[in-house]
Amino acid sequence: MTLTLSGITVRYGGVTPLDDVSMTFESGVCGIIGPNGAGKTTTFNVLSGFALPAAGTVDLDGDDLLAVAPHRRARWGLRRSFQQVQVVRTLTARENVLLAAEHSGAGATDVDRALDYVGLTRVHRHGSELTQFERRLVDLATCVVGSPRLVLLDEPAAGLDPGESDQLLGLITQIPAQVGALVLLVDHDMDLVRAACANVVVLDFGKRIAAGPTLEVLASPPVRKAYLGIDEEVSA
Repeated sequence: MTLTLSGITVRYGGVTPLDDVSMTFESGVCGIIGPNGAGKTTTFNVLSGFALPAAGTVDLDGDDLLAVAPHRRARWGLRRSFQQVQVVRTLTARENVLLAAEHSGAGATDVDRALDYVGLTRVHRHGSELTQFERRLVDLATCVVGSPRLVLLDEPAAGLDPGESDQLLGLITQIPAQVGALVLLVDHDMDLVRAACANVVVLDFGKRIAAGPTLEVLASPPVRKAYLGIDEEVSA
């Protein structure tokens, strides 16, 4: 499975958060990293239909994603999580995943399978009763329910302790093999990125400044200067 963004430009008035950006992601878990304002969230917004590019194309295995109406992209196979957990606190964990399933065309069996995948047991507890980690698991379940083709995860481990983050990491890295989807991960936690992503793209001021194998990219001088802010090599 290959996702290719070619010449993507996004303009908001006099601001250009993405400027003629091209990047390719192949099967597995791939990362998009960069400082705040680099264009990471805008990239996710283009893919999910929240932002309309002024120029460029998006292709996933021959499908023109930009030709798919935003409200139909869930049924097409796109799932997305946000930095803030999107769990309805007045609904149970299972009802939250059912709600997501309705938009993607998945059924009750798919919901139960997704909850089993993330290992959530308190599925009949309301969102307000769940721990932060359990809410993150619900969020991830909404991203794997049905048969997703492309999963976008925006800082999925934010607010978790190291043990919880490691557990979530194990689930994320198994999505390509167990669910069959390409995963794009945006995160500022470089330990998580190095552990999860074989390849990354680095954005800075709306431009792609590096792309390739994660450890090589994180050790490159442009990335150290623009993003990591250090001069010495990044340890593996």
